[in-house]
Amino acid sequence: MFINMTIKRCSKNPIVVPGLVDYRRVSVFNPGVIFDNNEFFMYERAAGSLRPFKTSIGLLKSKNGIDFALASDKPVFSGDMLGFPDGSVEDARVVKIDGVFYMCYALQPYAFDCWPTGIAVPDYYPEHYPEWKDNNTEPMITRSGIAISNDGKNFKQLCYTTPPEIDDRDNALFPEKINGKFAIIRRPMQYVGEAYGTDLPGIWISFSDDLLSWSKPELVATAENPEWEGLKIGAAATPLKTEKGWLLLYHGVDSKSVYRVGAMLLDSNDPRKVIARTKNPVMEPQEYYEKHGLVINNTIFPTANLVHNGEIFIYYGCCDTCISLATVPLNEMLEYIITGK
Repeated sequence: MFINMTIKRCSKNPIVVPGLVDYRRVSVFNPGVIFDNNEFFMYERAAGSLRPFKTSIGLLKSKNGIDFALASDKPVFSGDMLGFPDGSVEDARVVKIDGVFYMCYALQPYAFDCWPTGIAVPDYYPEHYPEWKDNNTEPMITRSGIAISNDGKNFKQLCYTTPPEIDDRDNALFPEKINGKFAIIRRPMQYVGEAYGTDLPGIWISFSDDLLSWSKPELVATAENPEWEGLKIGAAATPLKTEKGWLLLYHGVDSKSVYRVGAMLLDSNDPRKVIARTKNPVMEPQEYYEKHGLVINNTIFPTANLVHNGEIFIYYGCCDTCISLATVPLNEMLEYIITGK
């Protein structure tokens, strides 16, 4: 596809790979990243095995945003901390508000096996684990929540942001209150059909006064380009505040399960409104490590972005296997979105 913008992939990609300790032996991907006190904090999603495919959140740190080292030999957040010892926590998206670290995460509460197909989405087998059936819940259903920390390392559960009976992930908290309220992006999979205003899973938003009770989701954006958004769209990285509005990178998935990245601008005062959006993806799988991996091939999935020295640092998971970095000047990205290319 035609991408007329200079997004530069780091020459050291992939910058984070599996290994070193047991909980991350198999894969590392979909990180949250925040720059705080002159350090980059990376919250990787990590798996230690495929059977079961249990993932937790690990912490790495870096001075330059490229060369990361483990900050702990144990996960900083896991299903065990939520009372689900065999469950997985996934896809951390992290912000810091008034001195507190807030980590949005997704939870799959019980164990399952992962059998990569080498083509697209792998086969998952929850049938080996009776907890799904015993607890009368739909296999592979995902609930989202927020964990908090004062130091960026020791996290505890704050709240769930979605109900247990629907599959609702890709939650991302805005990094500041908007009109006195917290705001969060969501992607409820069951919200499709005439009653919801969209035929495919899309991007929704909810608001809260206290982070504990959330308003009814409102639809923000739906899939528009069947060529690369034909299956679903959802938030990718945490919304990024700019002078032109809230920059939101999102993922689009086509009928062959190829994951690409789009971008949109949401109104600064009312993020329910999309004021500009790209027609074409801003990133798609190109490099070997973006096309081939252990779990899902042809996947670029950015879960973190931040502005550093006038450039957007985009951190993304590759094929659910490793983590890479790409950069682009902020003004160039904004111009590209506004012109609607």
